[in-house]
Amino acid sequence: MADAAVDFEALDGMVRDAPFHRWLGVTLKSMSADGVEILLPWREEFVSDPVVRYTHGGILAALIDLAGDYAVAAKIGRGVPTVDMRVDYHRAALPGALVARATIIKLGGTLATAEAKVFDEQDRLVASGRGVYLTLLRKD
Repeated sequence: MADAAVDFEALDGMVRDAPFHRWLGVTLKSMSADGVEILLPWREEFVSDPVVRYTHGGILAALIDLAGDYAVAAKIGRGVPTVDMRVDYHRAALPGALVARATIIKLGGTLATAEAKVFDEQDRLVASGRGVYLTLLRKD
């Protein structure tokens, strides 16, 4: 990734580090100058409707948030808290792995904006969103 503050292994370690991320099972799939891809293997615990078996929208929102956060983290070398986020749902995410592709729209000294799109195993768009992240370093 051009101008990346961390390499693939370091960023993948950050992605896997948080207990919630480990529960989700997310990993860094790719990292480039354009952004990151986060892989989410499907799990039965993600099911929102036991008859249709689609993935709960909160899981998709978390994946969008994660991808946006780590697109920013790749550039600045650390995770960032989410200030604001919106999600649009486009189709049901049925059982199968999901990939979130995130890019940075604006990287500033106080805030960054990133967008992410979530795709199913057939590369169909299931959700998209945008997050605003706090990049300002806290001074104690």
